Amino acid sequence: MSTLKHRTSAAPEADMATPRTLVERAYLGLRHDVVCGKLAPGERLRVEHLKDQYQVGSGTLREALSLLVSDALVTSEGQRGFRVAPISLTDLEDVTNTRVMLETEALRQSIRHGDAHWEAALVASYHLLTQTESDPDGPEPDLWERRNKAFHEALIASFDSTWSKYFLAILYRHAERYRNINWRLTAAHASGRDVHREHEDIFRAAIDRQEARAALALEAHVRLTHDIVKRQAQLG
Repeated sequence: MSTLKHRTSAAPEADMATPRTLVERAYLGLRHDVVCGKLAPGERLRVEHLKDQYQVGSGTLREALSLLVSDALVTSEGQRGFRVAPISLTDLEDVTNTRVMLETEALRQSIRHGDAHWEAALVASYHLLTQTESDPDGPEPDLWERRNKAFHEALIASFDSTWSKYFLAILYRHAERYRNINWRLTAAHASGRDVHREHEDIFRAAIDRQEARAALALEAHVRLTHDIVKRQAQLG
């Protein structure tokens, strides 16, 4: 796959409906900036400074930051305020292992129970992702993230577990933070990784109802980011 274009701090296109409240708007903006690294791991989040940047009042910003605490993307330090949650290889390994455990089982169940509507939605999401990954100039990062997330959600859409999907959504955001590191590393060090081929392997196995092969392909796909980041950290 071509190297992804450099991620900018442009406003995110939300993976949900247009924000209905100021709190939701601030939450989505802050979440985007934490995940893409504009707000760095460990950085202190000063309400008086950020309220102007996100164009909301102090109370609204604190509510948005509290939502990010629930997502474990921000930590609360009591009277000292908030910080962006740190990142580490240990955390990445935990995120990866937990995601693999939940998402591979969700995929197996979805393949077993998926109907024609599931297949059609999966084909549509894969087609859109393929279009993005086939961009000769390299995928635009925010668009790729939205379509990648939609593809992973389509894979497990027929798994009837609200809690599993809730936890996977949180884990996805944390994995996204590390993918940004992975993209920077693969831009500097050719990894030979072909993400589109990985997605194709998962898609083909899922659409053919080969749940064991699909689960193995998904696990290898999710673990590869961990392996690349860990390898480069050791080299560095």
